[in-house]
Amino acid sequence: MTLTTTLIILAVIIILALAGVAGWLHYKLHRQNQQHQAVQEQQAKAGREQRARVNQSIQILARAVGNDEELTLTEASIRISVLLDSLGVEDPVREEFSAFYQLTEATSHIPFLEGWKQLSRQEQVQYDRERETQETQYREFVLEAAERIQGRDF
Repeated sequence: MTLTTTLIILAVIIILALAGVAGWLHYKLHRQNQQHQAVQEQQAKAGREQRARVNQSIQILARAVGNDEELTLTEASIRISVLLDSLGVEDPVREEFSAFYQLTEATSHIPFLEGWKQLSRQEQVQYDRERETQETQYREFVLEAAERIQGRDF
């Protein structure tokens, strides 16, 4: 064998080795892309399912608005406005259903949960009266918004 033949054989071996490494790296990248795409699809599906659950919660709350035995207008407004915000609705939607946001804002100073439990009975009665006054003021506005939001999907 001549030196030229040896060098050609050596060059072919190096080229084949480099082609093998390149093929292996390409396969590895392809698998990584497939896994990344599968994770993205799974996250998108989970996001759609979460969005559907939030939308369903909004519908349940909207149907319960006005039935004071189930929940107060204030509680419904707080919950619906928080759920709408969690969906990241645009400003036009927030404006369309501003009744929920306005009643929430008007009663935002009233303590709830642990804060409510720490109030005296007299303070609770005072806040209840204040809440009822605000609910009376916003009642028609909130009931109308609850009616309009029914059947909507955000």
